Amino acid sequence: MQRFTEFDFGVPWVMAFFHQDWTHEADTPAKLVARHLPDGAGEYALAVRRDARALLDGLPSRTLEVLWDAGTQYGMGWRQTTGAGWTQTVVDVCDTWLSAQEQPPRPLTGADTEDGLAHLGAVVAEIEGMAFLTAEVRRALADCARACTPDLALRILLRVIEYDSDASLSREQYKRLEDIGSALHYGEFVVPSVEFLIADD
Repeated sequence: MQRFTEFDFGVPWVMAFFHQDWTHEADTPAKLVARHLPDGAGEYALAVRRDARALLDGLPSRTLEVLWDAGTQYGMGWRQTTGAGWTQTVVDVCDTWLSAQEQPPRPLTGADTEDGLAHLGAVVAEIEGMAFLTAEVRRALADCARACTPDLALRILLRVIEYDSDASLSREQYKRLEDIGSALHYGEFVVPSVEFLIADD
């Protein structure tokens, strides 16, 4: 089984849009998300919507803010909305985009519906082993694994450690991430996005 893409997807994919210069691409965060949804590729919107709904259903607003801030390069800023409000906006953007398509996208099936529940213990162990992350971020990620899905928590973890300036992975940690990613049918460019963080022996 393979995912619909060899690259990142879902909410962690959206998190990557919010780099230092994102305001040059769109006037608002919602417009930025809509701009990146590729024409005709409904799997992207469906995967983002699936992740965002899981976050809304599983986690309180403050925990969502911790995850969004940790998973974006410069944080989201919460002056005009909340974690729950923003995550609902992401769902709404996907709904609007999906309703505008001439052909309804096929539902996610097979590997694209993998939740990773069989790997909950392994995902939580990897989160708790990331000592360079703050206790608040580790707790939010572990809560995500337990209350949402281990798959979503692992993908957010990969995004978070990619952006953490203190991040460092041992070869053993990276191999374990690779093994879980393989079990979850990730494409070849998902876990390797953090390979550069392997510390020299």
